[in-house]
Amino acid sequence: MSDQINPNQPINNPQPAYPNPYYYYPAATGSFYPTYPYRQYAQPSNGNGNGNGQLTNQQSYIENILRLNRGKLGTFYLTFEGQEPTAFRGYLEEAGRDHILIREENSNRRFLLLMVYLDYVLFDEEINYAYPFSDQQ
Repeated sequence: MSDQINPNQPINNPQPAYPNPYYYYPAATGSFYPTYPYRQYAQPSNGNGNGNGQLTNQQSYIENILRLNRGKLGTFYLTFEGQEPTAFRGYLEEAGRDHILIREENSNRRFLLLMVYLDYVLFDEEINYAYPFSDQQ
């Protein structure tokens, strides 16, 4: 009888309590989460540009390219969830990490558009674009 487990007795070796029993919580060890060497890049200290309309040594993001083209007239094509593509025409006033602000071409109406819905932009004139690792600098 001493070899049998009594279901009414508490277990001496309790399992760790997890907040949700339906999720797997792996041990946080180096073997489970591999580490990769990180590459460090020099960051400019004077903002996004170097004063002459070119990007400094940083990655080329849409927001940075749009910032180089503030004030230009363009057509902004966005696709909202479950809808057909929509076009907004106007002057680019600002570009942020997650949004763009345009002023309608023939009025003072402004649109604040989320970058996540942006498909592409057609400008009416040549755009300023200087990829940081190209020969244009």
